[in-house]
Amino acid sequence: MSKNTTFDAVANGVDITALKSHIETNFEKILEELTALVAIPSIAWESFDPQNLEKSAATVAELAKSAGMETVEILREPADNGAMGAPAVVAQRKAAPGKPTVLLYAHHDVQPPGNEADWNTPVFEATKVGDRLYGRGAADDKAGIMVHIAAMRAVLDLVGDFGVGVTYFFEGEEEAGSPSFRNFLEAHQDKLAADVIIVADSSNWSVGTPALTSSLRGMCAAEITVRSLNHAVHSGMFGGPVLDGPIMAAKLISSFHNEDGSVAVAGLVANDLAEVDFDEAEFRRDSGVLDSFKLAGTGKITDRLWNKPALSVIGMDIPGVDHSSNTLLPATRFKVSMRLAPGQNPAEALKALEAHVKNVDLRGAEVEFIATEAGNAYKADLDASANDTARWALEQPWGVVPVNMGLGGSIPFIGDLLEVFPKAQILVTGVEDPDSRAHSANESLHLGDFQHAIEAEALLLARINAEGL
Repeated sequence: MSKNTTFDAVANGVDITALKSHIETNFEKILEELTALVAIPSIAWESFDPQNLEKSAATVAELAKSAGMETVEILREPADNGAMGAPAVVAQRKAAPGKPTVLLYAHHDVQPPGNEADWNTPVFEATKVGDRLYGRGAADDKAGIMVHIAAMRAVLDLVGDFGVGVTYFFEGEEEAGSPSFRNFLEAHQDKLAADVIIVADSSNWSVGTPALTSSLRGMCAAEITVRSLNHAVHSGMFGGPVLDGPIMAAKLISSFHNEDGSVAVAGLVANDLAEVDFDEAEFRRDSGVLDSFKLAGTGKITDRLWNKPALSVIGMDIPGVDHSSNTLLPATRFKVSMRLAPGQNPAEALKALEAHVKNVDLRGAEVEFIATEAGNAYKADLDASANDTARWALEQPWGVVPVNMGLGGSIPFIGDLLEVFPKAQILVTGVEDPDSRAHSANESLHLGDFQHAIEAEALLLARINAEGL
């Protein structure tokens, strides 16, 4: 594989200047299509209207047709519990003889909006402010879908003999934990088989600096209920001898971290492996952490994010202040989410967490522990040929060398992809940056990096077409 990295490099007759011009000409149309996707509140959680997922899948299917796909289907499979999974879009363009096949993955479902009062713009109305586009799903991951769509259109317009097979797989339940994902892969293995799988659901190092994701933390989650009473009672008449559910839950939660802020659950994998680090001031700015707050853990910030465990309480059943009363609450349920270092078995991590919970002295309060999720970490094969091609393609539009970076988040289904398609090379790319605030209020997409991501993927496809793998 040629290591040519000049800015005006040619990939099978398509140079970066022609490609940039093509995408620039069509960029407003691409943004209009992304805006239409953002307007659909496609949330795959049971408490939200499932018809929005159907509408989103239908809209994405039409986009796939516009990108030259020969077959476009909306498919679903049941999860292990028998519940039918959310609609996924699978579209195919068969490979010419001797050409490889590339699977392009993204997801069309999004996170719930959260507290809409925290948003500065309408949640499901794509709003341009400066060089960013705000709205739920604008970055995670409807922009990923549009990168795949727009890149394919550009290649078909500019490469006369494009013969690489391309398959779209646009999932509809990633934010809900992909409950039917493994069954879907196995049911449609023939349709999804590929030589290279590109997962466009990650981040770049910073605005203006692209990245390939070289590692992802695994994850697990559990729901924990702490009970000290059989029923609620008056806090004045019984308070003192009796500590209620929220107080005992707070005591348990306080045991999860050491004094330095590191996770106190024994037996979890933690490593110091990162070759790069974040500037602390930049990390504080990007994360929004208070100036007065002392960062938790020890070692490089990148290791704390990529190679060590993290534990968060992401939900709790307790009355809000506006609905509180002078009552001792009998029980409190809360959900714990843990991110796991590469090398950590998720099942073993759950056992360690449960053992920790059961060993905390809660004065005899009853504790129920229910494991709800588990997903493996990911570590990329940096020697894979597709990795070299992708790094070349990323460098052309950005004009800087891409970073191989870990990521603190998790994409558990990558483990399923590796097991079902063991011979496939996997690339994890994305359009987010440290200020995208995916899953949070004011999620946004940097428009310049979005345009570069389209250019890079088009060049990647063109280079694979010209030189193979």
